[in-house]
Amino acid sequence: MDKKREQAIEMLVRKYEELGKERTPKKTDFSDDDICFIKQKLGPWPRALETAGIKEKLKPDSREINRLKRKKIKKKRREEKHEED
Repeated sequence: MDKKREQAIEMLVRKYEELGKERTPKKTDFSDDDICFIKQKLGPWPRALETAGIKEKLKPDSREINRLKRKKIKKKRREEKHEED
C-alpha cells in the first residue's frame, strides 16, 4: 500500500482512538490541510472512514450492485422457464 495512503489511514485511526471510539472523526477534528490530504488519498470523507475501518459501508459498491442484478435476472429467467414446462 502507498505510504501516503497508510499515513492518511493512521491519522483517522489515531483521532478515532483519541476520541475514545465514542464517535467517528469529523472534518472539524482536523486542520484544513489534514482534511485535504486525507480526502486526496482516501476519497470523500465517508469513503475515507470506511477505508480506515472506522465506519461500515452503507452502500454496496457498483460491482456488488451488478452482481445482485445478474442474480435477480437469472432467478427470473429460471422461474419463467419452469412456467413454460
